[in-house]
Amino acid sequence: MKQTIVTRHKVANIDTWLKGHEDRVRLFSSVVSSFRTFQDTNDPNSVVLVFEDADMEKLGAIINDPKNKAIKDKHTVLEPIVLSMQIEL
Repeated sequence: MKQTIVTRHKVANIDTWLKGHEDRVRLFSSVVSSFRTFQDTNDPNSVVLVFEDADMEKLGAIINDPKNKAIKDKHTVLEPIVLSMQIEL
């Protein structure tokens, strides 16, 4: 089922991470229709990505795939990466 997924994580260097936007577009484009990027107002190194029409299983597989460690390191991504989904009330 496709849904909106929110991810949150910290980065070591926000400027380096921001420069990697196109890499993230290429990495996630096969499993999401689009995503928006947010930065916490009280912590410039804390970021949130909101993925639209995401396949949770496939998105999680990409995020947790050891072969993507190099791109995380390049973009200064810090673990943990927290994935959240909407709760229907």
